[in-house]
Amino acid sequence: MDDIDRFLKEDIGEDGDITSNSLFTDEIAQAHIVAKENCIVAGLEEIKMVFKRTGAQIELLVNDGDFVKEKTIVAEVKGSVRSILIGERLALNFICRMSGIASETRKLVDKCRNINPRVIVAATRKTTPGFRKYEKKAIVLGGGESHRYGLYDAIMIKDNHIKCVGSVEEAIRRVKQKVHDMVVEVEVENEKDAIISAKMKVDVIMLDNYTPEDAEVLAEKIREINTNVLIEISGGVTPDNIVEYASFADRISLGYLTHSIKSKDFSLELN
Repeated sequence: MDDIDRFLKEDIGEDGDITSNSLFTDEIAQAHIVAKENCIVAGLEEIKMVFKRTGAQIELLVNDGDFVKEKTIVAEVKGSVRSILIGERLALNFICRMSGIASETRKLVDKCRNINPRVIVAATRKTTPGFRKYEKKAIVLGGGESHRYGLYDAIMIKDNHIKCVGSVEEAIRRVKQKVHDMVVEVEVENEKDAIISAKMKVDVIMLDNYTPEDAEVLAEKIREINTNVLIEISGGVTPDNIVEYASFADRISLGYLTHSIKSKDFSLELN
């Protein structure tokens, strides 16, 4: 059972769509999915899988990552009434949520790259349990970076690691003894730890909860020590202040992209 099966099971339970099953047998219908507002569309491949699973046929009229205007028909669906209605809500949940994330990502990427064409806007692990894959995909479709997917695919030494080990220097030393083929990132909350991390040649230094002014000064000091280090900004970043970090940051990561996004509005309408 994959994600689509699990998500459909959540909706139909053991008894199926009891309303549609009471009203219809094999009646055939056509429907279209329409954007109710301007947005970057995302989730089309997912809704295609949903309707394939329910037995309906779907034709996508635009591509994931496209900008679409209000009233644009993004897909047409054909099949039995029941096969369309059983997948309606799941399909809309996918496209509405993912399009909201992709659209907001694109907005922030455009704002930042007007200032610094090389800056990366990235996700965090502050995602919806069970839906991370799709939320991070939406960020990429919006022009952002997914960042690490989980705890298993990148080294990130955070504040609680440092507290338990005793120092940032000891934490980096232990990691480098055991791991040799992964990027090493360190989250720092003070200049001392940032300078130590730079001297120990880590790959990424994340400046956590710094004001733009303090972060810019510290970033310059770090680069004087290690010109190859990537400077990431995280913590306290919002759509209102993100551009204040863009000129000097290599990457800006913010949980806002996945935990505080408003979904875009789409509807499925029978013809």
